[in-house]
Amino acid sequence: MLEIKNLHAGVKGKMILHGVDLKIKQGEMHVIMGRNGSGKSTLSNVITGRDGYEITAGDIVYKGESILDWSPENRALAGIFMSFQYPVVIPGVNNTYFLKAAVNSKRKHNGEKELDAANFLKLIKEKLTEMDMEPEYLQRAVNEGFSGGEKKRNEILQLLCLEPELSIMDETDSGLDIDALKIVAKGINKYRNEQRSFLVITHYQRLLKYIHPDNVHVLIDGKIVRSGNKDLAIELEEKGYRWLESA
Repeated sequence: MLEIKNLHAGVKGKMILHGVDLKIKQGEMHVIMGRNGSGKSTLSNVITGRDGYEITAGDIVYKGESILDWSPENRALAGIFMSFQYPVVIPGVNNTYFLKAAVNSKRKHNGEKELDAANFLKLIKEKLTEMDMEPEYLQRAVNEGFSGGEKKRNEILQLLCLEPELSIMDETDSGLDIDALKIVAKGINKYRNEQRSFLVITHYQRLLKYIHPDNVHVLIDGKIVRSGNKDLAIELEEKGYRWLESA
């Protein structure tokens, strides 16, 4: 599904990633853990093609094809989704319009018939129920006036509607209370299957109490220094990161 090969990248002339190698197979969930400044968000941003980042060496291969020259829009249409640590507010654009436009853009790209208003409303109501969200969310501007938990749930709602093949969750658990965390985890678990892959980026292992990753990786100073199973996250919670800094 996704293979990152010897990736070196930075922003504004500062190198942040120093030879990252990562392979995520179809249906797998991988977790990246690390301190602030370790390169976690840089990694997610270069995978999705965010402007301002420079790749100086290495490659990003998605479904067997290098995507270094792909625009962010083409990566999204090809099935790469990213949930942001700080979701963007879009004043004046309500959720219904935004989601319908996004869903139909992807359907058009895939050669599928666009959904009319009635069929889209049926789809979105099903997804709202899955996320324990009220229908009033649809009439609100995208993330405007939303609490932190509401923004994160709204992004999971987008994921459920868009049905990406690779979902990158950049600190989706940040700022969530336990109830919101469980709802977000429920959405991730419900969406996950043998065809859909996840890259989950987080500081802490508390989200991992509710999801079940195949692999956990530790990123320190732009390099993956240790990989393991879920037990590695528990060990990090107990010991912190210092014991791995010389690994």
